[in-house]
Amino acid sequence: IGGADMPVVISLYNAFTGLAVAFEGYVLGNEALIRNLMETYHIDLGDVQIIDPKAPETELTRMAYAEDLYRKRQRKGMSFSKSQKNLSHRNYFGAMMVEMGEADAVISGITRNYPDTIRPALQIIGTKTGVKKVAGMYILMTKQGPIFLSDTTVNFNPSVEEIVEITELTAQAVRKFNIEPRIALLNYSNFGNAAGEDAVKMNRAVAILQEKYPDLVVDGEMQAHLAFDTELLRKNHPFCKLTSGPANTLIFPNLSSSNIAYNLLKAAAGVEVIGPILLGLRKPVHVLQMGSSEREIVNMVAYAVVEHAGG
Repeated sequence: IGGADMPVVISLYNAFTGLAVAFEGYVLGNEALIRNLMETYHIDLGDVQIIDPKAPETELTRMAYAEDLYRKRQRKGMSFSKSQKNLSHRNYFGAMMVEMGEADAVISGITRNYPDTIRPALQIIGTKTGVKKVAGMYILMTKQGPIFLSDTTVNFNPSVEEIVEITELTAQAVRKFNIEPRIALLNYSNFGNAAGEDAVKMNRAVAILQEKYPDLVVDGEMQAHLAFDTELLRKNHPFCKLTSGPANTLIFPNLSSSNIAYNLLKAAAGVEVIGPILLGLRKPVHVLQMGSSEREIVNMVAYAVVEHAGG
């Protein structure tokens, strides 16, 4: 976890004391500031290691990391001096720790904007083989069970092909929870009754997904309420694959709609949130939204620990 900020330190303490699964944690940031916070708030992090990427003690590691980063990015406009400078920042340092196998996951973003925090992960770790775009997924813990929302953080206006890939990545992630995805591709229209750009895009994506994965429960495009109203679907759209039960996975046409939906549900419904979970990277990097609550940080730590424990 990066940062010398009070919510980060308290959240790490809560994660250490509240999780049943043992894990080893690192905090990246100014050690004096972090220890001062620990003393001020009477927090004992036990054997947690505090690493300051800018400290003289980390110079050898920082230089080794910089050389590796330079090899990765030298033909993409990054000089060696820029690599050295980047590795003094905790987002780069943390991503390199994961890349080099010295940490199993990194969680960051609490005090930095999302694009600046995700960039080091893309440059250092990169995407899985065959994956062109990463995506962000939130989990809303509702009374009816978890609902998975994607893409909520990365792709501004994904193409048909990108919607297909986002859906594939999200379905894979849902199955890791031992839940079979029931996917609705959302829009303002229903099953081809509008000719707008987003309507056509989502309709085409559904056609591709249904042909590619005939056993996958995926349908659309549809308005959000229909994804949960099986009675109305049976009455007006009996051909829909979601007539047997409500959706648990929602795919949005663009970042505006997904972000609005997520924030409305979080604020108005008061549901507990896990995420955003970054999908498609070779190794686990999770970038929280700036200003995430202590509970959201703890949930993300818990997810990262359980994800690693489950392989």
